[in-house]
Amino acid sequence: MKLNWINKKWVIAFHAICWIILFSLPFLLRSYSRAEHHSHQPDDEVLLYFYFLSSALWIILFYVHAHVFLRFVQRTKKIAAFIAFELLALAIVYSSHWLYFSLFVKHMPFKAANFFIYNIFPYLFILASSTAYAMVLDRQRNNKLSRQKETENLKTELLFLRSQVSPHFMFNVLNNMVALARKKSDMLEPSLIKLSALMRYMLYETDEQKVPLEKEIEYIQSYIDLQRQRFGKNLTVNTCFKNVDGAQEIEPMLLIPFVENAFKHGTGMIENPEINISLKEKDSILQFTVSNKFSSTINDVKDKSSGIGLNNVKRRLNLLYGKNHSLYINDADGCFSVSLQINLA
Repeated sequence: MKLNWINKKWVIAFHAICWIILFSLPFLLRSYSRAEHHSHQPDDEVLLYFYFLSSALWIILFYVHAHVFLRFVQRTKKIAAFIAFELLALAIVYSSHWLYFSLFVKHMPFKAANFFIYNIFPYLFILASSTAYAMVLDRQRNNKLSRQKETENLKTELLFLRSQVSPHFMFNVLNNMVALARKKSDMLEPSLIKLSALMRYMLYETDEQKVPLEKEIEYIQSYIDLQRQRFGKNLTVNTCFKNVDGAQEIEPMLLIPFVENAFKHGTGMIENPEINISLKEKDSILQFTVSNKFSSTINDVKDKSSGIGLNNVKRRLNLLYGKNHSLYINDADGCFSVSLQINLA
């Protein structure tokens, strides 16, 4: 709000300076002889006031033409009415000049021919410059509306993409709960408590545009713990979260799809499955890597029902961080790896 007011004051000052320079030109360019400097005509002051009146009328016409006449044409498309307005404005200027001469410049008769000779060019100049000014305003207004529209579309798309992550994640976690319930495992209760904490985070804390990195790490760690309870000794999970400034902020639910993808495609009928997850942060640069053993033959069926997965997070990264991130995905020698770097500054 304060910035907008400052900008408006600068615009007003710029317009004022332009008008002062424009209407000062006749005085700046006029050359006086010494005799003129020392002689003072009795009607000089009257004519000076007349010049100020004319200048004020041109300024009023400039803004009325830009903000009223042209806006009227844009809304109604009535060219005839627009021409009538223009002629009416010229008639008002004519009448003002005639009235001033009749009241204050009685020794110099007002002549219509002189009025049009001396004022037609200023009139056309004011109309042309006012039209250009209105076009600039329209362009700025359209650009502003376009930016606002892009921002709203971006927010809507990000909310949509984020909402797609949660069902995918919940589907996997609930499957874990079903498995524990069938085994009548003592880990069901602590698992439900962890699940409750995860849902609280998803429902109440991810509404913000960004969350502390510490919260996102806790969320990922809880998810990993739930998956460890599910797979037990049948899966090796190595994690490394170090040198992390928890106060740094990140888009919520941004990293979990990579972890989900590792557990989805790095488990099952894969021999000695192993998942490695690492997250580091230094100088506001986040480095996140996930790798898992991978079998293209076994995972062909899984790929057909992968849902949004990595395509979702790629889209979100492009929308949110643009050139401030780099993402490398590699699938070679039975190992699927993801390396993500984000500039959080």
